[in-house]
Amino acid sequence: MAVDRRRVRRVLGIALPVVAMTVAAVAGVRGYLSHWPRPADTTEARLLTGGGGEVDHCDLPVLDGSGLTADEIPVAYTPGCEGWTEWPLPVLAACTEPLTEGAPDLRGLWLDDDSGHLERVEQCGDRVVVTTVGLIHDMRADGTLRNGANDVNPSCTRIRNRTRYRDGVLEMDGYGIPWIRVERWMEGGELRWTHPQAGDHRMRRVCQVPADRVTREPY
Repeated sequence: MAVDRRRVRRVLGIALPVVAMTVAAVAGVRGYLSHWPRPADTTEARLLTGGGGEVDHCDLPVLDGSGLTADEIPVAYTPGCEGWTEWPLPVLAACTEPLTEGAPDLRGLWLDDDSGHLERVEQCGDRVVVTTVGLIHDMRADGTLRNGANDVNPSCTRIRNRTRYRDGVLEMDGYGIPWIRVERWMEGGELRWTHPQAGDHRMRRVCQVPADRVTREPY
């Protein structure tokens, strides 16, 4: 079959600039997110001085309103681009503000035996802190992008999310986009976690950080 060379050239003349512009746009967005200034670091220094591996994460704070509120505890952030190197102390240990209405209690230290994923979830009021693999993501589950996680991912690319509770599920939408959604919910005593890149995880509760996970190398 003969090839219509003029038609091929016309198609390529349209397609190649579109591809080039798309690649340039993606590179530009990645570059912007890599250099986008981070918020002022208000992390309490004591959280990163060690001791997180000795904490009994099954001994959870009683949320009876007798202690500090979510507003009274400084927001914590992932340290630098290297991440923490020793499991941090809990951020919300002194907070006893009851969970916001409709919020499932996801608190605890959770381990996926299949993938090895380990994370700690802290909650009080409408505040949520997720600590894992060098990261500390501290956010408000109030449905706004302004108060969602404002931090970095393991490649030190800036991230933002909109966090909220809906029907017993903690939803975290990357940049407020529903199809870039991370979800956490309780199911039969286990914590379920779905991530658009990391997949679906089923995690069991553990009381202490495994000895071989207390420290880690910087990113």
